[in-house]
Amino acid sequence: MTDINLSAYPERFREIIEEFEAVDTRERMEYLIDYAMELPELPERLHEKRDQMEQVHECQSPVFLHTEIDNGMVQFYFDIPHEAPTVRGYAAILVDGLQDLAPAAVLATPDDAYRPLLLQDVVTPQRLRGLHFLMRYMKKQVERLSVEEAR
Repeated sequence: MTDINLSAYPERFREIIEEFEAVDTRERMEYLIDYAMELPELPERLHEKRDQMEQVHECQSPVFLHTEIDNGMVQFYFDIPHEAPTVRGYAAILVDGLQDLAPAAVLATPDDAYRPLLLQDVVTPQRLRGLHFLMRYMKKQVERLSVEEAR
């Protein structure tokens, strides 16, 4: 873990990293599944806009993302099937660790945020690729919204 700069992560995300570091590989997977069950459902107001949500094509499962900036703070919304616990769990971690932050804090978070969580020990390389791109899509939407707000 010495090559990972934990100060690059927001405080709440660092707390989640500490939770994952403190357990063995088997328990890490259980934590990921626990997080999957905690991912908030897509709000009713976004159901009618689902076809406008961006799909993260690099994920093996259908993953749809909608991002908003409300009063200067980022809000993330996902539509991910319950049958995809790995990506649901990671999305829930990202929501927990990055929700309600200023756009700059989200954009400063490393794209490979799964690494300090040690998910590479419990997830296949192909799924890791999807997790990596999930974060990139989130940051891309935050960046786009930040530019739009600045106009």
